[in-house]
Amino acid sequence: MNESPKVGEARCDVLVVGSGAGALCAALRARDHGLDVLVIEKSEQYGGTSAVSGGGIWIPNNHRIATLGGEDSPEDALRYLRNVVGADFDEQRLRAYVENGRRMVEYLAHNTRVQFEAQAQYADYYPETDGGKPGYRSMDPLPFDARELGEEFLRMRAPTPATLMMGRMSMTMKEARVMLCRGPGWIGMTAKVMWRYWSDWRGRRLSRRDRFLTLGNALIGALRRSLMDRDVPLWLNCALEELLVEGDRVVGVLASRDGQSLRIRARHGVILAAGGFERDPAMRAQYLPKPSQCDWSATPPHNNTGDAIRAGQGVGAATALMAHGWWAPTTRVEGEDRQRPIFVERALPGCILVDAAGRRFVNEAAPYTDIVYAMYGNDAPAHRSVPCWMLFDADFRHKYPCGGLLPGYAMPDSRLSENLRRSMHKADSLAELAGLIGVDGAGLQATVARFNPMAEAGDDQDFGKGKSAFDRYYGDPGVLPNPCLAPLHKAPFYAIRIDAGDIGTKGGLCTDAHARVLRADGSAIAGLYAIGNCAASPMGKTYPGAGATLGPAMVFGYQAANHLHQASLQPTGAPALAND
Repeated sequence: MNESPKVGEARCDVLVVGSGAGALCAALRARDHGLDVLVIEKSEQYGGTSAVSGGGIWIPNNHRIATLGGEDSPEDALRYLRNVVGADFDEQRLRAYVENGRRMVEYLAHNTRVQFEAQAQYADYYPETDGGKPGYRSMDPLPFDARELGEEFLRMRAPTPATLMMGRMSMTMKEARVMLCRGPGWIGMTAKVMWRYWSDWRGRRLSRRDRFLTLGNALIGALRRSLMDRDVPLWLNCALEELLVEGDRVVGVLASRDGQSLRIRARHGVILAAGGFERDPAMRAQYLPKPSQCDWSATPPHNNTGDAIRAGQGVGAATALMAHGWWAPTTRVEGEDRQRPIFVERALPGCILVDAAGRRFVNEAAPYTDIVYAMYGNDAPAHRSVPCWMLFDADFRHKYPCGGLLPGYAMPDSRLSENLRRSMHKADSLAELAGLIGVDGAGLQATVARFNPMAEAGDDQDFGKGKSAFDRYYGDPGVLPNPCLAPLHKAPFYAIRIDAGDIGTKGGLCTDAHARVLRADGSAIAGLYAIGNCAASPMGKTYPGAGATLGPAMVFGYQAANHLHQASLQPTGAPALAND
């Protein structure tokens, strides 16, 4: 008779499932409240989607604004959010977010290795909306030295090549913006980035990865080092299988660590922070609009497969916004394990997006989530826009990067690898290009004939490209009168395929202002919290500004830890804390 396999046991006060920015922030705050914390991560690398992101957080009324000469208030922020989020507005959650965002950033600044700076020129995504601001609310992490991590550095998920110069050298957002359009000082800045990388000869002996961490890697690196300072364990290769329930309370999880079953009991609570479901084909098929493919996502493969959401549903949690994602147009570069998001290139002058009829259907510089909503909204048998095509001419190709392509001045077509050649289409005429990509030739030529005079005049009368301060942030300031517009007139012409991609899903478990997971009747499931893309986004279907994914993940991680601390102070058998 075969004996049942033994199940190991572990105990802690607070168990955090996942290792992205929200998870690590929650772990830090809980530990600083004196709680015994354990973090588990199902993959062999920590950092999750946060590590490959821009690392920014959207924090209205943050403490850095006044020092930069700006102004903001909770009232302005809430008015803006009401206007942008619309019918999905949750007063309690968003008020908690606005009120505690500043506190969370100040807590990190004063107690951890994590430091943020506000971006004075990075506008909200809808800055002309009442309550919107032309800058300051988006905050970027300061660079972090990976040598502080020791051997833990190589266990952190590497950044996506799209955020690296020449696929390997780290840049800050400010450096990238200057080099993108060859602004004043770009040559010296390029030399500085290259010297910073190659002068680290000890680092080059270890790996090709840059030890000057920026963007998401800087954020995760600083968070991880802060946890190391506190001796908080982070177990890799430890996957959530199901939640453990006693009575009406979640008391821990059944996990699999290195292939062995493990029961982890959490005395005070479990925080689910394991991402969304964009990498799960069955959940995409069940919830997301059609067509939809896991391969279109820009997130790390095999990571975000909805495990925590399903576990929450298994104990009675309600869900919301399951048909929505943090949408982003993406393109495939052959040989890479995930698609590249097209965040910046669309705002540059000299490009258009067209459907199968050869027509423009959206402001190309609009917030990236709006691009994919427009792709689905326009899609029809007569004019497919899922996928659509990004077109540009020889001038654009020479000046700017696009997808996996470096600017032509740095890497001409003759030097492109076979994989990059296969990622684009090139022709000497628009008619020939249309034939290559299956777009109506007459429709495309009519579109370009209409677009070019508007571009020369700097006035996109069809979709308003370049009219918003947000559009112009990534435009080319050397192009006048509109930094986002230039005609397509110089052969050869190019096209890359654009898919309806994402940087995560935004539907998940319903939560309250403390990040407690809720049932359909609105009651909280004792001992269970959810943050980040495990939870239904407080931002509803929209995207208020850069960092509106990581911002809520970290703020509500901070909130969950605070609530767990307060709950831990209650005597055994006392009633649960009331909703605030």
